[in-house]
Amino acid sequence: MHIKEFQNLISRKYEKRDRERGTPRTFLWFIEEVGELATALASQDHKNKEEEFADVFAWLCTLANINDVNLEKSCTKYTSGKVKGLKPK
Repeated sequence: MHIKEFQNLISRKYEKRDRERGTPRTFLWFIEEVGELATALASQDHKNKEEEFADVFAWLCTLANINDVNLEKSCTKYTSGKVKGLKPK
């Protein structure tokens, strides 16, 4: 599955409700999932890590959808070969 396909799946299932919730409240849900991922990463439970990565990605897609951002297109920043090296610290 391509990123765009997953983003569209999330859109079909949740976008109406997500747009009603709005970006600020949706972002809080996203951050909560990031916290759950942080906890999972500190554990030895690989299945839980997979679940939390999926949840974070789904909520990222939700945020992109309600802000009219195509994540697959956005990722061309990294796939186009134009990004060189790392940002300076």
